[in-house]
Amino acid sequence: MRELTFASLQVKNLEASKDFYQKQLGFEIGNENPQACIFKYNQGEASFAIRTPLEPIEGKELGIGVALWFAVNENVDELKEKFILNRITTAGPIIETPFGRAFHVKDLDGYKLTFLESK
Repeated sequence: MRELTFASLQVKNLEASKDFYQKQLGFEIGNENPQACIFKYNQGEASFAIRTPLEPIEGKELGIGVALWFAVNENVDELKEKFILNRITTAGPIIETPFGRAFHVKDLDGYKLTFLESK
């Protein structure tokens, strides 16, 4: 295997999650249907989907152990401040990683999204 070409996250409430990703994080909707919504980030450089469950998920913690990393072309301090202004309450501190400065945000289902200002 050479590359991961796509990722899809199962969510409990598709409409609420779609609003979170689009209105609060600023992801663009590339395509959608009743079962899924495909997002684009950073002018289409990255894409992934949220979708209705493929199997029963009631009572399960969905985001445990899952993290998606997005390289950003902007300063992470400014991006984090923008997210806070958009009512994101789950933004963690800015950290130094081997790859550059980053911070994490948790979505409505507990999936961790990392925004990386790459070196």
